[in-house]
Amino acid sequence: MLNWSEQRVLVTGGTGSFGNFIVRRLLALRVKEVRVLSRDEKKQYDMRVFYGKRPDLTFVIGDIRDRSTVDDAMNDINIVFQAAALKQVPTCEYFPMEAIRTNTLGAQNVVQSALAHRVERVITISTDKAVKPVNVMGMTKALQERIVLHGNLSRTNHGTKLACVRYGNVLRSRGSVVPFFRRQLALNQRLTVTDERMTRFLLTLDEAIDLVLYATEMMQGGESFVRKAPAARVLDIAQVLCEEAGKPFKYDIIGNLPGEKFNEILISEEEMERSEDMGEYYKIHAWWSKARPKSLDKEYSSLDHVVARDVLRKLIAQADREFEAMEMIGGEFANF
Repeated sequence: MLNWSEQRVLVTGGTGSFGNFIVRRLLALRVKEVRVLSRDEKKQYDMRVFYGKRPDLTFVIGDIRDRSTVDDAMNDINIVFQAAALKQVPTCEYFPMEAIRTNTLGAQNVVQSALAHRVERVITISTDKAVKPVNVMGMTKALQERIVLHGNLSRTNHGTKLACVRYGNVLRSRGSVVPFFRRQLALNQRLTVTDERMTRFLLTLDEAIDLVLYATEMMQGGESFVRKAPAARVLDIAQVLCEEAGKPFKYDIIGNLPGEKFNEILISEEEMERSEDMGEYYKIHAWWSKARPKSLDKEYSSLDHVVARDVLRKLIAQADREFEAMEMIGGEFANF
């Protein structure tokens, strides 16, 4: 087991939804230092004001696209959580080179810097959209996965372990469908649904953090870790939120957004034979490993794990409770 009190941890993209949650969790674990690297000075200011002047939380303004900035942030670090990304699917479709510069080339900077600084562990945060990708965001994250995992094989690696975690849609995170629908309902607008058949994997941010910390403890280098997750029809999410708001269930079908899938996949058929059932999680062994536990007999698809609306209500309520506990009054992270 890791002695967290001895760890200096770098969180790239540390002012995003995931970053905000994992910073709080790491501080609760009493790590030696949490270092946040992000390019948003406003969000960093909000975090500084919220947490006060504590010596175990430091900040670096910069972008993972800039190797010199990454090197500066990486100094004396033991563990890296690579969460910096362009993650909105339509935006990446319209600006593919921007996604490449951050999600792929930026990730390469993080890996090369971690190897040069002999960091002990690197975990990159990936997505179900990286599996059999059909959009730019998924393609760039798929390449990020390969770049990070290949770092284990680099001739310049002197003991650094690198792994991936992969999960689906995080309830209540910025840009996700729950706050989007709630905003439409608050403005008395009809909900806009892209397609009635669409399903998505769901989890709360605390569950995402649990997965990342589990991977950090269990990794040997080269694995991808996946949390077993329920899925829901987007139409069911819309109906539950209408009931919550006490408003009639009315919606318009607007058609798929650029690069949007009907269903998502967390583990592909190519990865099935390398997937090991770890209880709440699957561990996908490295492609160069000879391990073939064969814990799955088909792809892990959102279409096969759709839950009823009563389960969905509980998931959304849990996500709400988590975000309420994380509220930063008057700052970027304040509830809306």
